Amino acid sequence: MRLLTLNTHSWLEEQPQIKLSLLVEAILSNQFDIIAFQEVNQSMKESVIDLSSTSTYCPTNSTIQIKRDNFAYQVQQKLEQMGLTYHWTWQPSHVGYDIYDEGLAFLSLEPIQELKTFYASKSLAYTNHKTRSIVGMQVGNSWYINLHLGWWHDEEDTFKEQWAVCSTFFESLTGPIYLMGDFNNPSQSTDEGYDLVSKEWFDTFLLATKRDGGNTVESNIDGWSANTEKLRLDFIFTNKAIPVKQSEVIFNGLNYPVISDHYGVSIELVQE
Repeated sequence: MRLLTLNTHSWLEEQPQIKLSLLVEAILSNQFDIIAFQEVNQSMKESVIDLSSTSTYCPTNSTIQIKRDNFAYQVQQKLEQMGLTYHWTWQPSHVGYDIYDEGLAFLSLEPIQELKTFYASKSLAYTNHKTRSIVGMQVGNSWYINLHLGWWHDEEDTFKEQWAVCSTFFESLTGPIYLMGDFNNPSQSTDEGYDLVSKEWFDTFLLATKRDGGNTVESNIDGWSANTEKLRLDFIFTNKAIPVKQSEVIFNGLNYPVISDHYGVSIELVQE
């Protein structure tokens, strides 16, 4: 079982089509069972596509419109054309950079059994870039939660407040749970978001028998404009201390080319 999380920064990178192709190639090679993407964009002015007859697309609700350049749709279609079929979903969170619908996406090799969404943020305004929608996906007997959360010191909507909302939702779930995404709280900062999450959740990076440095950000990026150091911002947590064979950073220039302002995190679970 292999999991991947990546903040894609989609359509905001230089040479985005080349980077999309590199991502597709890596997925083809690794055949991740579950993929969580954050910052998954589509142009607000693009045309809507009809996916009503497509068995692989699972909407979080019937009102969501998938545009032709939806990044997750583009990835899923290219993979399918190459013989690898993923079931997928996309949940919008807010307007991005004035021209995009920005949201979260899941891809799963196995069929999606159930989807749940909620807002972690106090803001529900679609025009507010700090509005945080969360999507949970059940595959088999496990739940996978895709998160892109706020900052610890945010004056309007703190990570601590958002985490309290998330924790209440997690209590409603049963079975193995995996939290995947961009937490915007580096593991290097003590007594902040990472330590709060780690009180009840297991970091698969630390559970892994084999792991690398783990850092997923190396410089100043969107949301971290003053940053000058390497940060571990992207995580996969679990609710049980399970055996993890390996945790590795991907798309960092060493393990596949850089395709986003974040690197990805991939884990391989020990098959029981």
